Amino acid sequence: MKNVVVIGGGTGQSVILRGIKDIENIKLTTIVTVADDGGSTGRLRDAYQIPAMGDIRNVMIALAESETLLSSLMDFRFDGKGDLSGHNLGNLLLTALTQISGNFLEAIQTFSRVLRVKGEIVPSTTQIVTLMAIMEDGTKVAGESNIPKFHNRIDKVYYDEKVYATKRAVSAITNADYIIFGIGSLYTSILPNIIIPEIISALKSSKAKTIYFCNAMSQPGETDHFTMEDHVEALEKHTYKGIIDTVVTHNNILHEETLDRYRKQDSYPIWQAENEHPYEVVKYNLLKFDDGLIRHDSMKIKRAFEEMLK
Repeated sequence: MKNVVVIGGGTGQSVILRGIKDIENIKLTTIVTVADDGGSTGRLRDAYQIPAMGDIRNVMIALAESETLLSSLMDFRFDGKGDLSGHNLGNLLLTALTQISGNFLEAIQTFSRVLRVKGEIVPSTTQIVTLMAIMEDGTKVAGESNIPKFHNRIDKVYYDEKVYATKRAVSAITNADYIIFGIGSLYTSILPNIIIPEIISALKSSKAKTIYFCNAMSQPGETDHFTMEDHVEALEKHTYKGIIDTVVTHNNILHEETLDRYRKQDSYPIWQAENEHPYEVVKYNLLKFDDGLIRHDSMKIKRAFEEMLK
């Protein structure tokens, strides 16, 4: 039985988990950011002084044993103009459970049992945190949802207060055989977890093989014109040299018509710029193309990771 830890947030983390949750002979733990401050998540965080749960909700749905009515309802979002407008039902249920139990971690565990989640979901911290960014021109930005809006090259992200990791996150990393970072927003989904000092220390001491699933396209406002190497350099800059053992990227053909659609949104392919690296680079067929959109395919990720486990 191999201990596998997936670190991230957003839809990218869910794509990975939806694929690898059914791999046999692995014990899966996912460490999730609570730095989100936008939309329904941000409103509930401010109103009830609880950590952001939007990314945790996404992960719960991805790890649910099967697609049920309840797991579908978890993603339901109210419209209209009333007080519930814009709120996500799953966020409301997690908020209610947190108030009933008085404990955010217990609420996650309870709902995970209801959904028969495959694996363990662990927030990187239970503090109410605000992600900060400093741009290369010195501009400071507060709030995860605000950072991509500035369309300025990010120098670093950080917290302006002491942030403590959950003990379970530290333990999972320490005992891991494999640690996966990605896919998803580099600065606002992955790094908010691993800039926590206790998590950096755990990663340094862990004997696990570390794997980074690199994005296929750049993200406007975060990774404009980044190469694959730029992504790894950002991870190292925020943590330590050599944090990544293996980078996994795609070998799919990206058609010009699709790329033109992305160029109009200031999004460009993530290319490998160099041939030699201190880390291993492996390429797989990882992508799918839905109505002109480039997406990572969960089942292809599963097959790639199964190959790496051999």
